[in-house]
Amino acid sequence: MGVERIFKDEANEEKGERARMASFVGAMAIADLVKTTLGPKGMDKILQSTGRGREVTVTNDGATILKSLHIDNPAAKVLVDISKVQDDEVGDGTTSVVVLAGELLREAEKLVAAKIHPMTIISGFRMAAECARDALLQKVVDNKENAEKFKSDLMKIAMTTLSSKILSQDKEHFGQLAVDAVMRLKGSTNLESIQIIKKPGGSLKDSFLDEGFILDKKIGIGQPKRIENAKILVANTAMDTDKVKIYGARVRVDSMSKAAEIEGAEKQKMREKVQKIIAHGINCFVNRQLIYNFPEELFADAGILAIEHADFDGIERLALVTGGEIASTFDNPESVKLGHCKLIEEIMIGEDKLIHFSGVEMGQACTIVLRGASHHVLDEAERSLHDALCVLSQTVNDSRVLFGGGWPEMVMAKEVDELARKTPGKKSHAIEAFSRALVAIPTTIADNAGLDSAELIAQLRAEHQKEGCPAGIDVISGSVGDMAELGISESFKVKQAVLLSATEAAEMILRVDEIITCAPRRREDRM
Repeated sequence: MGVERIFKDEANEEKGERARMASFVGAMAIADLVKTTLGPKGMDKILQSTGRGREVTVTNDGATILKSLHIDNPAAKVLVDISKVQDDEVGDGTTSVVVLAGELLREAEKLVAAKIHPMTIISGFRMAAECARDALLQKVVDNKENAEKFKSDLMKIAMTTLSSKILSQDKEHFGQLAVDAVMRLKGSTNLESIQIIKKPGGSLKDSFLDEGFILDKKIGIGQPKRIENAKILVANTAMDTDKVKIYGARVRVDSMSKAAEIEGAEKQKMREKVQKIIAHGINCFVNRQLIYNFPEELFADAGILAIEHADFDGIERLALVTGGEIASTFDNPESVKLGHCKLIEEIMIGEDKLIHFSGVEMGQACTIVLRGASHHVLDEAERSLHDALCVLSQTVNDSRVLFGGGWPEMVMAKEVDELARKTPGKKSHAIEAFSRALVAIPTTIADNAGLDSAELIAQLRAEHQKEGCPAGIDVISGSVGDMAELGISESFKVKQAVLLSATEAAEMILRVDEIITCAPRRREDRM
């Protein structure tokens, strides 16, 4: 018993083999979970929350699926984290990174069973990852100089990214939308200025890109419907003080006329506030909170368009896009930055009226309006589009491009295999295993499309023995295809991130030799 008493009663520990088994199994289970969503023929998952609303999400975005899971296994959590990071860093490849890490661990498990020390495996993996990255670097295409070619590269990347998503049916349409939106950013990766509005109704094909900014609000009653050369004051302030509200005080009055006096004073206060706001020389006032009828009348009389209750997300963006700042006090108009735009008008989308700000300060601002059958479709469309926008904005900065469709993995696997042959010692096993793990990605793409993956991968491998061969898997015709002709391209940055993150995650899990689960702290300890 001596040793055991270090931990409290309910803590348990798993050592050596068992710990490693637990972490391998957890990680592989996660990888298998998202594996089926990889590639153009990947399937979606329905996630149902156990919360009150039992919300349902339908998605095949690796990061979204993994984010929604509650996982107990520590190794599985590592995989969930890498998919999150991949999502934040480059936006796409969230499934690939998990599948690759899972495959690396599956290979590592066999090696450990063959009595190869985890550290040996790790150093082999490191060499292999380095080698794989160099192999890609030699093969990248960079069309930054040639604007036409670069634009077609972007278009291809957008379509490739969208192929594995819900938008694959209209990928030309959405690819064009995404490319247009990103080209407007002129190299910034700040996707804040691209706003996505979701309006159920219509079909996905009816989605469009609109320059300027659209606020999902109606214009108040009796207010000007269009304003040219708008000066906009964006505010977050209470405009509802035409009621008696003196900090929850109880007011006793001996006649109704006294109450009317109090109300009159309140009205006066409001009128003064409105006059202060008008004194800024504006013709559009956007408020985050409610605007009651009385101040709204005052604004309408002054010919000022007042928009109330604009949600916070919208109002922050509006301030950003029009170059204004959000104000909450109006005593010194000279220090408030007003927003500007050429024209404000009301537009109709489907059933709803929205307010359109065009000719805004930030030239790169634009709004993508998504239409679709239901909220689920729209949410998934937004996630897909977000992936495409992220990848494109990264590619505009780092314009190196690779073919897609399992081609990069085959290129890497080939080089890594060569390295394994040259490397003496046990490391060579690890390097060889790494190359097998890489091949798992095209294998999975083929499997998900219901193709004979063994046959296809063998063909691919043979093809790749030739120099500069652009062969990859063409899931549509179900055979080996020419990626250059098919226009299937991916961004180098995404591939590199997948490779490095997966290797690091696998390494992290391999280093584990003990899992200690601590007992929860008991209540009565505090007494």
